[in-house]
Amino acid sequence: MKFLRKYFSRIYYPIAWTIIVIVLLTLPGSMLPTESTFFIPNFDKLVHIGLFGGFVLLWCVHYGSRQSSPRKLLRFFFIMFLVAVAFGIGTEYVQKYFIPMRYYDEGDIIGDMMGAGIAYGIANLTLSNTAQSSPAGGQ
Repeated sequence: MKFLRKYFSRIYYPIAWTIIVIVLLTLPGSMLPTESTFFIPNFDKLVHIGLFGGFVLLWCVHYGSRQSSPRKLLRFFFIMFLVAVAFGIGTEYVQKYFIPMRYYDEGDIIGDMMGAGIAYGIANLTLSNTAQSSPAGGQ
């Protein structure tokens, strides 16, 4: 986890990732490749897991680099998980009603939740533990 903190703790990484997620999820359906291009069934679900996992993890790494108390870190990590879930559900409704050739899919929401949950778990196990063991973590 030192690698993530060393290279990805700056604020522009989570902001850039958030912008990438927004852009990819609001592209018209005509601009997206078909699943037959990748030869992997439900490939878009894996993409959703990666997008929302990265979203939660990068925001947690950024906030975790501030050396807050473990209790504050865990609270922030959970809030980021909830934000990601709400963001994922919201983007599905935006796709349904406002984006041409994009559709609402419960499977995408499940992928979003899985990615956010995995990143939340990684953040809880690694980032909060390093804050506890560091000298500034308990202040």
